[in-house]
Amino acid sequence: MRKQKAEAVGQLVRQFLREEGLETPYNEYRLVEAWPEVMGPGVARHTADVQIRNRILYVHLTSSVLRAELMAGRAMLVRRLNEYVGAQVIEKIVLR
Repeated sequence: MRKQKAEAVGQLVRQFLREEGLETPYNEYRLVEAWPEVMGPGVARHTADVQIRNRILYVHLTSSVLRAELMAGRAMLVRRLNEYVGAQVIEKIVLR
């Protein structure tokens, strides 16, 4: 017997992750890995550590000047990173 209803593999993977409770950790991993790509090589060069805890993105920067510049656009950064991942993963960014 052949199954009549065909589904996309990507949709099945997303459904599996959601059912197993792995969708949020996977999206958090994707967002952390996307930081250098979204921010560019200049910011990535001055980034020492990126972590997510309790829907807050913690970014440790080695440049105080860069930190001051990014502080002004934190809301925009949250929006861009969430859009890149395609899910509401973080609510705010803390720059250290």
